[in-house]
Amino acid sequence: MTNEITPQEAQRRQQRGATLVDVRDEDERASGMAEGARGIARAELEHDPAFHFSDRDAELMLVCQSGGRSLLAAATLQRLGYTRVVSVRGGTVRWISDGLPVTRPAADVDHDFHDRYARHLRLPEIGARGQRRLEAASMLVVGAGGLGSPVAFYLAAAGVGRIRIVDDDVVERSNLQRQILHVDADIGMPKVDSADSRLSALNPRTRVEPVRERLDAGNVDRLLEGIDVVVDGADNFATRYLLNDACVRLGKPLVYGAVHRFEGQVSVFDAGRQPGVAPCYRCLFPEAPPADAAPNCSEAGVLGMLPGVVGLLQATEAIKLLLRIGSPLIGRLLHFNALGMRFRETRLAPDPACAVCVPSRDCGPDAR
Repeated sequence: MTNEITPQEAQRRQQRGATLVDVRDEDERASGMAEGARGIARAELEHDPAFHFSDRDAELMLVCQSGGRSLLAAATLQRLGYTRVVSVRGGTVRWISDGLPVTRPAADVDHDFHDRYARHLRLPEIGARGQRRLEAASMLVVGAGGLGSPVAFYLAAAGVGRIRIVDDDVVERSNLQRQILHVDADIGMPKVDSADSRLSALNPRTRVEPVRERLDAGNVDRLLEGIDVVVDGADNFATRYLLNDACVRLGKPLVYGAVHRFEGQVSVFDAGRQPGVAPCYRCLFPEAPPADAAPNCSEAGVLGMLPGVVGLLQATEAIKLLLRIGSPLIGRLLHFNALGMRFRETRLAPDPACAVCVPSRDCGPDAR
């Protein structure tokens, strides 16, 4: 069982060189910390303790608000091999009531950040460091339609700092069955302007860059400049192939999604950064099918919820790529059948004859 010590004993050990760690969240620490304590949120400490304390024999004393969280964190560190870790009984509340010295952090606390992203901050895989990484990230969403709508909504809600949305279309009444960024009053408005309005209202911390253009060979490099992850919400093959080739050439990960009637597909193509290891879109589809073999939504129809499911999966993959967590769908194509409510997975390998991404063709991020 994890050992506990009193605040007085913690102060004595601190004076002898032990490290006192306040495992509360940053906004909680703003009300006052035990003097000399080092602030590291519990989620961050448990996720990667070696980042903060490489010596597993270091003497660590953990303190929280009243002693519960620090006790759990101490037990976790003990299981990870830290041999000299204890919890301060009664936490900061008892530290203060016992008359021991307290300090306040010098920096102002961003309460909006902590309130808005509180559920992310409690996830060890994200925490404050991961959330700040999201805020520093830039995302390109191609298309503000059926796929781009849920993608953009959830990326903004998750706290991605900059979202560049590219679409040259206007809102039509027939869009509203599935393109949830837009409402009836937006009919006739450019989709990127409608998207800007909704996303800014959802999260004013996210900077939306509406670009009313059709992605083509003349602007693709400019639109990908400064972008960390690209999400393909296009509705035509010409744009998909152009986007894939540019992502391979510039070394950008591409999150692919497509829908047709009651079925959808999702994958991640990262051949630009992992040539010969990860496939690209052309490894899956070397050439576009004839137009009559692949009708679009206006011709074939689509279940309104289907782009929502596929778009949410794309947004999830994009966030995982930004945070470098989990197992992205690299080398895997995920199929979804809404009528059967089934998922199945197909393994993908780089095509050694691919016209774009094979290493010998020098089409990677350093190619000129």
